[in-house]
Amino acid sequence: MATITHDYAEPDGHFRRKPSAFRSAISADPTFPFPAEKDRYALYVHLGCPWAHRTNIVRSLKGLDDIIQLILLDDRVNEVWCFSGKPGFEKDPLYGFKSLKELYEKAEPGYTGRYLVPTLWDKKKETIVNNESSEIIRMFYTEFDALIPPELRESTKGPQGLFPQELRAEIEAMNEWVYDTSLDRLEEHLGQPGHHPYLFGENITEADIRLYPTIARFDVAYFTIFRCNLKMIRYEYPRLDQWLRRLYWDESERTNGGAFKKTTYFDEFRKGYASATKSPVIPVGPKPDILPL
Repeated sequence: MATITHDYAEPDGHFRRKPSAFRSAISADPTFPFPAEKDRYALYVHLGCPWAHRTNIVRSLKGLDDIIQLILLDDRVNEVWCFSGKPGFEKDPLYGFKSLKELYEKAEPGYTGRYLVPTLWDKKKETIVNNESSEIIRMFYTEFDALIPPELRESTKGPQGLFPQELRAEIEAMNEWVYDTSLDRLEEHLGQPGHHPYLFGENITEADIRLYPTIARFDVAYFTIFRCNLKMIRYEYPRLDQWLRRLYWDESERTNGGAFKKTTYFDEFRKGYASATKSPVIPVGPKPDILPL
Protein backbone atom coordinates (compact mmCIF):
# COMPACT_ATOMS: atom_id res chain seq x y z
CA MET A 1 0.00 0.00 0.00
CA ALA A 2 1.64 3.25 -1.14
CA THR A 3 1.69 6.16 1.31
CA ILE A 4 1.91 9.86 0.46
CA THR A 5 5.32 11.37 1.13
CA HIS A 6 5.95 15.08 1.36
CA ASP A 7 8.43 17.87 2.16
CA TYR A 8 12.15 17.49 2.52
CA ALA A 9 13.66 14.84 4.75
CA GLU A 10 14.93 15.39 8.26
CA PRO A 11 18.18 13.63 9.24
CA ASP A 12 16.17 10.73 10.71
CA GLY A 13 14.38 10.21 7.41
CA HIS A 14 11.01 11.55 8.52
CA PHE A 15 9.17 14.36 6.77
CA ARG A 16 7.97 17.12 9.04
CA ARG A 17 6.69 20.62 8.40
CA LYS A 18 7.70 22.78 11.37
CA PRO A 19 5.16 25.19 12.92
CA SER A 20 5.28 28.64 11.39
CA ALA A 21 6.39 31.62 13.47
CA PHE A 22 4.67 34.36 11.49
CA ARG A 23 0.88 34.10 11.62
CA SER A 24 -0.58 37.53 10.86
CA ALA A 25 -3.30 38.00 8.25
CA ILE A 26 -4.17 40.29 5.37
CA SER A 27 -7.69 41.68 5.49
CA ALA A 28 -10.06 43.42 3.10
CA ASP A 29 -10.69 45.87 5.96
CA PRO A 30 -8.57 48.97 5.20
CA THR A 31 -8.14 49.67 8.94
CA PHE A 32 -6.51 46.28 9.49
CA PRO A 33 -2.73 46.20 10.19
CA PHE A 34 -2.19 44.39 6.87
CA PRO A 35 -4.88 45.67 4.47
CA ALA A 36 -5.34 44.21 1.01
CA GLU A 37 -3.67 46.58 -1.46
CA LYS A 38 -2.30 46.23 -4.97
CA ASP A 39 1.50 45.94 -5.21
CA ARG A 40 1.95 45.96 -1.44
CA TYR A 41 2.80 42.29 -0.92
CA ALA A 42 5.34 39.83 -2.32
CA LEU A 43 5.13 36.04 -2.23
CA TYR A 44 8.48 34.25 -1.97
CA VAL A 45 8.37 30.68 -3.29
CA HIS A 46 10.52 27.86 -4.58
CA LEU A 47 8.93 26.04 -7.50
CA GLY A 48 9.83 22.66 -6.04
CA CYS A 49 8.18 23.16 -2.64
CA PRO A 50 4.68 21.66 -2.40
CA TRP A 51 3.53 24.12 0.26
CA ALA A 52 4.67 27.09 -1.80
CA HIS A 53 3.02 25.48 -4.82
CA ARG A 54 -0.38 25.69 -3.11
CA THR A 55 -0.10 29.44 -2.72
CA ASN A 56 1.12 29.91 -6.28
CA ILE A 57 -1.88 27.95 -7.61
CA VAL A 58 -4.34 30.13 -5.70
CA ARG A 59 -2.54 33.31 -6.72
CA SER A 60 -3.09 32.26 -10.33
CA LEU A 61 -6.64 30.92 -9.83
CA LYS A 62 -7.72 34.19 -8.23
CA GLY A 63 -6.09 36.42 -10.83
CA LEU A 64 -3.69 37.98 -8.32
CA ASP A 65 -0.66 37.90 -10.63
CA ASP A 66 -0.66 41.68 -11.06
CA ILE A 67 -1.60 42.36 -7.44
CA ILE A 68 0.87 40.22 -5.46
CA GLN A 69 4.49 40.11 -6.66
CA LEU A 70 5.99 36.63 -7.10
CA ILE A 71 9.65 36.19 -6.16
CA LEU A 72 11.35 32.90 -7.02
CA LEU A 73 14.22 31.31 -5.10
CA ASP A 74 16.04 28.59 -7.00
CA ASP A 75 18.55 26.98 -4.66
CA ARG A 76 18.91 25.53 -1.17
CA VAL A 77 22.20 25.73 0.72
CA ASN A 78 22.58 24.43 4.28
CA GLU A 79 18.78 24.24 4.66
CA VAL A 80 18.34 27.87 3.57
CA TRP A 81 16.51 28.91 0.40
CA CYS A 82 18.77 31.04 -1.79
CA PHE A 83 19.14 32.93 -5.04
CA SER A 84 21.74 31.01 -7.04
CA GLY A 85 23.07 33.93 -9.06
CA LYS A 86 21.99 32.31 -12.31
CA PRO A 87 20.21 34.47 -14.90
CA GLY A 88 16.83 35.39 -13.50
CA PHE A 89 17.87 34.40 -9.98
CA GLU A 90 20.73 36.82 -9.34
CA LYS A 91 19.40 38.27 -6.07
CA ASP A 92 16.30 39.36 -4.21
CA PRO A 93 14.73 42.05 -6.41
CA LEU A 94 13.55 44.02 -3.37
CA TYR A 95 16.69 44.23 -1.25
CA GLY A 96 19.50 42.53 -3.15
CA PHE A 97 19.64 39.70 -0.63
CA LYS A 98 21.23 36.38 -1.58
CA SER A 99 19.12 34.21 0.70
CA LEU A 100 15.77 34.04 2.45
CA LYS A 101 17.63 34.09 5.76
CA GLU A 102 18.51 37.74 5.20
CA LEU A 103 14.87 38.59 4.62
CA TYR A 104 13.84 36.89 7.87
CA GLU A 105 16.57 38.70 9.77
CA LYS A 106 15.35 42.00 8.33
CA ALA A 107 11.87 41.22 9.64
CA GLU A 108 13.13 39.99 13.00
CA PRO A 109 16.78 40.66 13.91
CA GLY A 110 18.24 37.67 15.70
CA TYR A 111 15.63 35.29 14.31
CA THR A 112 16.62 31.68 15.02
CA GLY A 113 13.75 29.70 13.48
CA ARG A 114 13.53 28.07 10.07
CA TYR A 115 13.44 30.04 6.85
CA LEU A 116 10.36 28.72 5.12
CA VAL A 117 8.63 29.10 1.81
CA PRO A 118 6.09 30.31 1.08
CA THR A 119 6.79 33.64 2.75
CA LEU A 120 4.29 36.46 2.36
CA TRP A 121 6.08 39.79 2.70
CA ASP A 122 4.68 43.29 3.32
CA LYS A 123 6.77 45.69 1.24
CA LYS A 124 5.35 48.75 3.01
CA LYS A 125 6.02 47.64 6.59
CA GLU A 126 9.03 45.57 5.53
CA THR A 127 8.09 42.53 7.52
CA ILE A 128 6.74 39.01 7.13
CA VAL A 129 2.98 38.70 7.28
CA ASN A 130 2.71 34.93 7.24
CA ASN A 131 4.58 31.80 6.20
CA GLU A 132 1.87 29.19 6.74
CA SER A 133 0.54 28.09 3.36
CA SER A 134 -2.87 26.96 4.63
CA GLU A 135 -3.52 30.44 6.00
CA ILE A 136 -2.07 32.30 3.01
CA ILE A 137 -4.32 30.51 0.53
CA ARG A 138 -7.42 31.44 2.52
CA MET A 139 -6.38 35.08 2.55
CA PHE A 140 -6.03 34.88 -1.21
CA TYR A 141 -9.52 33.36 -1.56
CA THR A 142 -11.36 36.39 -0.22
CA GLU A 143 -9.35 39.34 1.01
CA PHE A 144 -8.35 40.74 -2.39
CA ASP A 145 -11.80 40.30 -3.97
CA ALA A 146 -12.39 44.05 -4.26
CA LEU A 147 -9.34 44.26 -6.54
CA ILE A 148 -10.26 41.50 -9.02
CA PRO A 149 -13.03 40.99 -11.60
CA PRO A 150 -16.44 39.97 -10.16
CA GLU A 151 -16.34 36.53 -11.80
CA LEU A 152 -13.22 35.62 -9.80
CA ARG A 153 -14.53 36.73 -6.43
CA GLU A 154 -15.26 34.05 -3.86
CA SER A 155 -18.31 36.00 -2.70
CA THR A 156 -19.98 35.65 -6.11
CA LYS A 157 -19.39 31.90 -6.48
CA GLY A 158 -21.49 30.58 -3.59
CA PRO A 159 -21.44 26.75 -3.60
CA GLN A 160 -18.94 26.82 -6.48
CA GLY A 161 -16.33 28.61 -4.38
CA LEU A 162 -13.00 27.22 -3.25
CA PHE A 163 -14.12 26.91 0.38
CA PRO A 164 -17.94 26.87 0.31
CA GLN A 165 -19.78 27.02 3.61
CA GLU A 166 -21.68 23.79 3.04
CA LEU A 167 -18.47 21.78 2.44
CA ARG A 168 -16.18 23.33 5.03
CA ALA A 169 -16.55 20.60 7.63
CA GLU A 170 -15.83 17.88 5.06
CA ILE A 171 -12.88 19.77 3.59
CA GLU A 172 -11.42 20.38 7.05
CA ALA A 173 -11.83 16.70 7.88
CA MET A 174 -10.01 15.68 4.70
CA ASN A 175 -7.24 18.18 5.44
CA GLU A 176 -6.64 16.30 8.68
CA TRP A 177 -6.19 12.84 7.17
CA VAL A 178 -5.10 13.29 3.58
CA TYR A 179 -1.32 13.62 4.05
CA ASP A 180 -0.94 10.72 6.45
CA THR A 181 -3.16 8.35 4.55
CA SER A 182 -2.66 5.98 1.68
CA LEU A 183 -3.20 6.51 -2.01
CA ASP A 184 -5.63 3.60 -1.81
CA ARG A 185 -7.95 5.62 0.43
CA LEU A 186 -7.89 8.56 -1.99
CA GLU A 187 -8.61 6.24 -4.90
CA GLU A 188 -11.57 4.86 -2.97
CA HIS A 189 -12.78 8.38 -2.08
CA LEU A 190 -12.85 9.41 -5.74
CA GLY A 191 -15.00 6.40 -6.52
CA GLN A 192 -17.75 7.40 -4.11
CA PRO A 193 -20.91 9.28 -5.19
CA GLY A 194 -20.41 13.04 -5.14
CA HIS A 195 -16.62 12.75 -5.00
CA HIS A 196 -15.75 13.09 -8.67
CA PRO A 197 -14.47 14.46 -10.97
CA TYR A 198 -12.98 16.53 -8.14
CA LEU A 199 -12.60 15.54 -4.51
CA PHE A 200 -15.97 17.01 -3.54
CA GLY A 201 -17.91 16.84 -6.76
CA GLU A 202 -18.26 19.08 -9.79
CA ASN A 203 -16.24 22.03 -8.50
CA ILE A 204 -12.60 22.59 -7.58
CA THR A 205 -12.21 23.25 -3.85
CA GLU A 206 -9.47 23.83 -1.33
CA ALA A 207 -9.15 20.07 -0.95
CA ASP A 208 -8.05 19.73 -4.58
CA ILE A 209 -5.62 22.64 -4.28
CA ARG A 210 -3.97 21.22 -1.17
CA LEU A 211 -3.63 17.68 -2.53
CA TYR A 212 -2.56 18.52 -6.08
CA PRO A 213 1.10 19.51 -5.33
CA THR A 214 1.74 16.18 -3.60
CA ILE A 215 0.16 14.02 -6.29
CA ALA A 216 1.81 15.99 -9.11
CA ARG A 217 5.19 15.15 -7.56
CA PHE A 218 4.55 11.48 -6.88
CA ASP A 219 5.51 9.73 -10.11
CA VAL A 220 8.31 12.11 -11.14
CA ALA A 221 9.98 12.53 -7.74
CA TYR A 222 8.66 10.46 -4.85
CA PHE A 223 8.47 7.22 -6.86
CA THR A 224 12.01 7.55 -8.19
CA ILE A 225 13.99 9.63 -5.69
CA PHE A 226 12.30 8.60 -2.44
CA ARG A 227 11.81 5.03 -3.70
CA CYS A 228 8.09 5.07 -2.93
CA ASN A 229 8.07 2.66 -5.81
CA LEU A 230 5.57 -0.07 -5.09
CA LYS A 231 2.99 1.59 -7.35
CA MET A 232 2.84 4.51 -9.75
CA ILE A 233 -0.21 6.72 -9.82
CA ARG A 234 -0.44 6.69 -13.61
CA TYR A 235 -0.67 2.90 -13.78
CA GLU A 236 -2.19 1.70 -10.51
CA TYR A 237 -4.55 4.50 -9.44
CA PRO A 238 -6.79 5.31 -12.41
CA ARG A 239 -9.22 7.62 -10.61
CA LEU A 240 -6.45 9.59 -8.92
CA ASP A 241 -4.54 9.82 -12.18
CA GLN A 242 -7.62 11.06 -14.02
CA TRP A 243 -8.19 13.65 -11.28
CA LEU A 244 -4.58 14.85 -11.59
CA ARG A 245 -4.67 15.05 -15.38
CA ARG A 246 -8.02 16.85 -15.36
CA LEU A 247 -6.61 19.60 -13.14
CA TYR A 248 -3.29 19.88 -14.96
CA TRP A 249 -4.62 20.05 -18.51
CA ASP A 250 -7.60 22.31 -17.79
CA GLU A 251 -6.95 25.74 -19.29
CA SER A 252 -10.58 26.85 -19.21
CA GLU A 253 -12.20 29.60 -17.16
CA ARG A 254 -12.58 27.05 -14.36
CA THR A 255 -8.84 27.26 -13.71
CA ASN A 256 -8.50 30.87 -14.85
CA GLY A 257 -6.63 29.77 -17.96
CA GLY A 258 -4.54 26.96 -16.51
CA ALA A 259 -3.56 27.82 -12.93
CA PHE A 260 -2.46 24.26 -12.17
CA LYS A 261 -0.47 23.70 -15.35
CA LYS A 262 1.19 27.13 -15.26
CA THR A 263 2.50 26.55 -11.74
CA THR A 264 3.71 22.96 -12.23
CA TYR A 265 7.40 22.48 -13.05
CA PHE A 266 8.26 18.79 -13.17
CA ASP A 267 12.00 19.29 -13.73
CA GLU A 268 12.13 21.54 -10.66
CA PHE A 269 10.47 18.79 -8.63
CA ARG A 270 13.14 16.31 -9.72
CA LYS A 271 16.03 18.69 -9.07
CA GLY A 272 14.69 19.84 -5.73
CA TYR A 273 14.12 16.41 -4.26
CA ALA A 274 17.37 15.00 -5.64
CA SER A 275 19.19 17.89 -3.97
CA ALA A 276 17.28 17.39 -0.71
CA THR A 277 18.37 13.75 -0.55
CA LYS A 278 21.89 14.62 -1.73
CA SER A 279 21.47 12.33 -4.69
CA PRO A 280 24.05 12.91 -7.45
CA VAL A 281 21.55 11.57 -9.99
CA ILE A 282 18.51 13.51 -11.17
CA PRO A 283 16.01 11.10 -12.74
CA VAL A 284 14.97 11.83 -16.30
CA GLY A 285 11.78 9.79 -16.22
CA PRO A 286 9.11 8.84 -16.16
CA LYS A 287 8.13 10.24 -19.52
CA PRO A 288 5.91 11.93 -20.28
CA ASP A 289 5.83 13.91 -17.05
CA ILE A 290 2.06 13.54 -17.03
CA LEU A 291 -0.17 11.55 -19.35
CA PRO A 292 -2.50 13.36 -21.76
CA LEU A 293 -6.23 13.43 -21.16
